[in-house]
Amino acid sequence: MKIKIIPSAAKGEISAPPSKSYAHRMIICAALSEGESIINGFSENEDISATLDCIKVLGAGCKINGDRLIITGIIKKNTEEHYRKEKVDFPEANKTMVFPCRESGSTLRFFIPLSLVLGERSRFEGSERLMQRGIDVYKKIFAGKGIICENKNVGIEFSGKLSGGKYVLPGDVSSQFVSGLLFALPILGEDSIIKVLPPVESRGYIDITIDVLSNFGIKIEEPEKNIFIVKGSQKYIRNKVTVEGDWSNGAVLLALGELSGHVDVLGLNARSLQGDCIVTQMLEKLNVPGEVIDISDCPDLGPVLFSVAAAKHGATFTGTRRLRIKESDRAAAMAEELNKFGIKVTVEENSVTVHEGILKTPTVSCKSHYDHRIVMAITLLGTLVGCEIENAEAIAKSYPEFFSVLRSLGIKMETENEI
Repeated sequence: MKIKIIPSAAKGEISAPPSKSYAHRMIICAALSEGESIINGFSENEDISATLDCIKVLGAGCKINGDRLIITGIIKKNTEEHYRKEKVDFPEANKTMVFPCRESGSTLRFFIPLSLVLGERSRFEGSERLMQRGIDVYKKIFAGKGIICENKNVGIEFSGKLSGGKYVLPGDVSSQFVSGLLFALPILGEDSIIKVLPPVESRGYIDITIDVLSNFGIKIEEPEKNIFIVKGSQKYIRNKVTVEGDWSNGAVLLALGELSGHVDVLGLNARSLQGDCIVTQMLEKLNVPGEVIDISDCPDLGPVLFSVAAAKHGATFTGTRRLRIKESDRAAAMAEELNKFGIKVTVEENSVTVHEGILKTPTVSCKSHYDHRIVMAITLLGTLVGCEIENAEAIAKSYPEFFSVLRSLGIKMETENEI
């Protein structure tokens, strides 16, 4: 799908979409609970659909009623032993459970440890890019525990059994590996320890996991910073919860108001555990020429902040290493696209410098790089000088309503049939 953005100002009031980070975690905890849980403030996108598909593989039920999601948990007595003995329709012995993760890194990394508790064999499938993003952290920590991992076609297969004990993980790759273990280890019969080595980036996402686990009856202790004690034989307890607004996707709406109009974004919790809530401070910093901003704890903000910097005075961003392993190589992708707007970008090992310049209308189409955050970032600049975006349907990964929301705020655009 090609979208043409026409220079125009945004004005109005809009609610932020629900937090994808919270929704993933709530769905998994509800699926592991006994009975029925209700998740209010729900909105579906490609990544959340992947997680819903995967809880169905485990035997959970789900029903969507407007913005309410009803999850029927998979077990009667929530310990590993009772699960394996009593779960209805448990996969047959030696049968491989297949988890369709689409393009969702969270789904992939959250479900791998669970599959090793709740089944004997499992296969994870997804896009080629998702498989390239890798699970090397799991491969290394499982290698000495009798768990076999094999890459087969566009998929990864596991066999073996997760056990308790001590797990040591790097903190600068992805917090999703820590969260995956935090979901699975409480079900085991024995206690476990997770030690996350510094530097620990995106710590806010670990905090979100612990917060959601607590809401569903699972307790995680942290006697020392980044050392987590996980007691075994815990039980997930059904709950009724509400998904808070998403700072990651809300950031583009805030930036829109900053650049091309006035937008009031509702539903964002100022005291949120979401690391991306720092976006308001970062947007303020970008009003000052020559700012240096560390995004190691909030890499998803990178593309949008790069666009704001391009429209203002430029800036240097540090802590950008992990942008390479997202849905695209976001540093390289943004450098390519900002160049079309007349803005020079220097990409180094762990930094990105957006040089000050004058925005111009691209003479060729911009590419989405099949990345929802790149679509958002390019659209921002399009509201100022116009542009066309190819494969804009990539936005459906996290925010399928994005373009209709922008239209409601007064941003003018044409779809492929109208261009």
